Amino acid sequence: MVETNSTNSTNSTNPTNTTNPINTTNSTNPMNPTNPTNPRTPSDWLWVDLPQTAYRQAWDLQQRIVARKIDGLFRPNIFLALEHAPVFTLGRRGGRENLCVSETILERAGIEIVAVERGGNITFHGPGQLVVYPIVDLKKEGIGVADLVDALESAMIRTAAAAGVHAGRNAMNRGVWVGSNKIGSVGIAVRRGISFHGLALNVDLDLKPFSWINPCGLSNIGITSLQNEGAVGSDMAWTRRQMRRQFERIFNTRCETRPPAFVTAPAADPPSSAAVLTTPHSPFSLEPS
Repeated sequence: MVETNSTNSTNSTNPTNTTNPINTTNSTNPMNPTNPTNPRTPSDWLWVDLPQTAYRQAWDLQQRIVARKIDGLFRPNIFLALEHAPVFTLGRRGGRENLCVSETILERAGIEIVAVERGGNITFHGPGQLVVYPIVDLKKEGIGVADLVDALESAMIRTAAAAGVHAGRNAMNRGVWVGSNKIGSVGIAVRRGISFHGLALNVDLDLKPFSWINPCGLSNIGITSLQNEGAVGSDMAWTRRQMRRQFERIFNTRCETRPPAFVTAPAADPPSSAAVLTTPHSPFSLEPS
């Protein structure tokens, strides 16, 4: 599910389609991998593999990157790939009403509830789930909000397929499904044309916390993971690499990798847009502002 300041995405109606939802025969499509008129510069697309990161810390990092892009201080589009410590998040549609256990139980389990500006309802994040946050200048790239959501779903469907798991869409809800069981979720926000938040693909995690909620506001649905579906050789490191490859194909680019320190190391004054790709320090210090 996706919500922005002005745009709602429509649901896909094909639960079994594992092909790219973006029309690859349309020469004007900005994400057409065969479109020779819209080559993307690799240096304008970055990929950062982060370690397990607390949700609020990653949220703050996204806000800082979005702010720099809005101010013209950071040019590239960037994918942040990571796992979170256990947390429930609420989207713009709320979700506390879909919490099926007391908050006392969550406190005992050490699981926080965080309300954020992404689209959708309540969901769970935890170790063993791959989360990818694409922070992209949609206006500059000519990408629509619905196209971005389709691309995120496609990346998960293709990654699952590479692991031998047949996943697809479901008219019931956005995201990615294996039959009637949800395996991947999408929830984004857009601020002044810059996307943030993103996708979550269940790789190999404890699914019990999902039983404490109505995931995405839906009751009587199952939750599954690549591991539960018998995926072959799909540990987290493999899944991260595969997801990156799929994004490169879908967005017709090559993502240059940057180390975690690129976005987490303390920095001095923000570098100019010309220097940002070569600075040894991060322009997005996680130290308190």
